[in-house]
Amino acid sequence: MIDFELSDTQTRVREHARSFATKHLATAHTLYENLPTPQARFSAIRPLYEQAVKAGLIRAQVPTEYNGQGYGLIDMALLTEELYTADVSVALTILATGLGLSPLLIGGTDAQKKRYLSPFTDRKGVPLASLVHSEPGGTANYGTTGLRTTARKVEDGWIINGEKLWATNCAGWDDRGADIQCVTCRCENAAYSTADAKGQTMILLVTRADVAANAPDAYAVLSHPETIGHRAVSGPHIRFRNFVAKEVIAMPGAGAEVIEAAFTASAGLVGAMGVALMRRGFDMTLRFAKSDTRNGSEPIIHKQSVADLLIKMRMRCEAGRALTWKACSSLGRLPEAAETAHLAKIFCSENAVQCVIEGMNVVGIQAYQAKAQYGVLLNDAVCLPIFDGGNVGVRRRQVEAVFKSAGYDPLGATFGSKL
Repeated sequence: MIDFELSDTQTRVREHARSFATKHLATAHTLYENLPTPQARFSAIRPLYEQAVKAGLIRAQVPTEYNGQGYGLIDMALLTEELYTADVSVALTILATGLGLSPLLIGGTDAQKKRYLSPFTDRKGVPLASLVHSEPGGTANYGTTGLRTTARKVEDGWIINGEKLWATNCAGWDDRGADIQCVTCRCENAAYSTADAKGQTMILLVTRADVAANAPDAYAVLSHPETIGHRAVSGPHIRFRNFVAKEVIAMPGAGAEVIEAAFTASAGLVGAMGVALMRRGFDMTLRFAKSDTRNGSEPIIHKQSVADLLIKMRMRCEAGRALTWKACSSLGRLPEAAETAHLAKIFCSENAVQCVIEGMNVVGIQAYQAKAQYGVLLNDAVCLPIFDGGNVGVRRRQVEAVFKSAGYDPLGATFGSKL
């Protein structure tokens, strides 16, 4: 039987996330929306992040064997939708810490996990983690040309040189680094890598202690880009210059596989982010349509054209949620599930943008006012198709590669076996 009813555990996960979002995130934007710089806005959400830590929302993303709560991907999709509906900036900061821990969880040793995960499970402080992958020139082509950030083996560790950009949380709260940065690099030592660019990819773990132990200019924040949406998220431009790192998460040959596994899981969660924005847009628009007559004789919900747009919005949201849940349910069970995860990311992110525009068309010119909040929603939505692996350069190319593979079965990702 195919069952879309939540289990008791899943219901508790959703209710806990919804309660936290209602209490702490619904008015979060008032803390940062009028602040002048990205740094100031990011700092303003620190107390809310601390509340998330206390509420176990970071611990939830760590497996139970390392003192976490071990949320599965369906649990994380439920959590993501509730948090993201309320405030995208705080939600993304929380979720990016989970993504930042992913390389350690996927590729790290048992000893490394025991050593580095404890700050993320004791429900104290404001620990941040970051997957430091994106670069100023983009990473869509790293599989053919290699990453620009390099790592070279030396006697006491690895020397990192290069620049990164858009890695959420990477600079920490004070520009001296997140508690854990999982940094992707191209290995320059031929003895450790292959001629294939992906085979040269490795992952090094960098801590705040490592930043402090290096020369002051070995790790530097070059800028904090102003963004049109996700206004309180930190995704700075950073530079490593002869930076010594000692801890390897994945050597060349394994690094690319770990990165792709991390971003495949996150694709499903971006699907949930898209669902959240569609849900929020639909709710805003429905309230307006039921209460405003636009100087007519009845609320505009009674106009067929308005109802048709609302129906389209609702269908996009429900279809996106179903595809997201399928992707999150299938990952880890079906070898073919990566295809579904990529499709969920593409479908939900692009439909989120269309859903907001449809809502604006229902409301009309009043939606163009800043106070209507559609501009904020649209600026947040347009990020989803281009981050976490842009749909044009990365996600569609991943699906294309699946289609091109020998023996591809279109029903494999649907039923999990060849018929």
